[in-house]
Amino acid sequence: MPSSPSVLLGVAGGIAAYKSAELLRRLTETGHSVRVLPTAAALEFVGAATFEALSGQPVHTGVFSDVPSVPHVRLGQQADLVVVAPATADLLARAAHGRADDLLTASLLTARCPVLFAPAMHTEMWEHPATRANVALLRSRGAVVMEPASGRLTGRDTGPGRLPDPAEIADLARLLLERADALPRDLAGRRVVVSAGGTREALDPVRFLGNRSSGRQGYALARVAAQRGAAVTLVSAHTAELADPAAVDVVRAGSARELREAVLAAVRGDAAVGGADAVVMAAAVADFRPVDLATHKIKKDGSEPEPLRLTTNPDILVDLVRQRAPGQVVVGFAAETGDGSGDVLHHGRAKLARKGCDLLVVNAVGDGRAFEVPDNAGWLLGADGSERELTSGSKALLASHVWDAVAARFG
Repeated sequence: MPSSPSVLLGVAGGIAAYKSAELLRRLTETGHSVRVLPTAAALEFVGAATFEALSGQPVHTGVFSDVPSVPHVRLGQQADLVVVAPATADLLARAAHGRADDLLTASLLTARCPVLFAPAMHTEMWEHPATRANVALLRSRGAVVMEPASGRLTGRDTGPGRLPDPAEIADLARLLLERADALPRDLAGRRVVVSAGGTREALDPVRFLGNRSSGRQGYALARVAAQRGAAVTLVSAHTAELADPAAVDVVRAGSARELREAVLAAVRGDAAVGGADAVVMAAAVADFRPVDLATHKIKKDGSEPEPLRLTTNPDILVDLVRQRAPGQVVVGFAAETGDGSGDVLHHGRAKLARKGCDLLVVNAVGDGRAFEVPDNAGWLLGADGSERELTSGSKALLASHVWDAVAARFG
């Protein structure tokens, strides 16, 4: 990936245009050179001065500005990525039908880089057959059209059509820059379950045994799967206050036993939706829990505390392997450190053999690795003996490698 990727940020004329300023800030602060291409309608919501101040570059809407540099051709040709957020129903229609009546749509025609559309509109507009046909056409040409979020829209309306969180759009933009190929829709029609975050085992009403998992990797797995077309259920333990991924059903859990019940229920599904085609256990599940739970806060009274007695929690990954349906792909995660008996990869291979899952992601932890950081690395081990090193990159990139391997096993 270039040290300073050139990104065109298209902004269409919808109320969600105000969120594009936050997306612009995120893109510029992570080292991208960003040129904003608003539509004339977008400037009714956010002024050109805002975009110019945040990007440090001029803002124009028409093809007759700065004519000698031929911007309607040059900008698209030189871009490493085009992001359109928000992408209204009108903008999607114009892009799908090859219109070139302003600087943004003309640049879309000349761009030969990845193109990411983040839709935002009322539910009825998103679900209209014309919009669905335009989205399908854009995707067939290789563009990535995000699934919108569900939630509060203009006025009192709620439903699918809300612009995904700017942080989520920025993460997907980085992924498209990191990947050597486009993001496929190869999980369409599949149901997947992902667990994320760290479980907590209560000691008393105040204290708990926990771990350092932020949940970012599991959320990245859920987010990428949804944008590859899957119906995703995310079973979330405690996280670092992460926003729910767009187009993902989120189920909350606290302790290891609660997480186990929620994951197994989601994997089983019901008569209406059927069982899961794949399950990825990315949550950091506590191996042990206290034998006794104090009903009141344990006081510090000057005496030595009672020894803490622990018992073993159920092994959710082993339960999933034992109960899996034919054709179901089961993926585990292993956070490892080396010791006198072997290195991280040695322990990962041994865990894969013990657990019996199809794939195991092995992360080396400690010294600022894996936990509480935006990037990740490791190895992807397969029960068929395959091994792939996952070089350092965003957690969305690691997630995309996992789903590549899962999709390959679907055949």
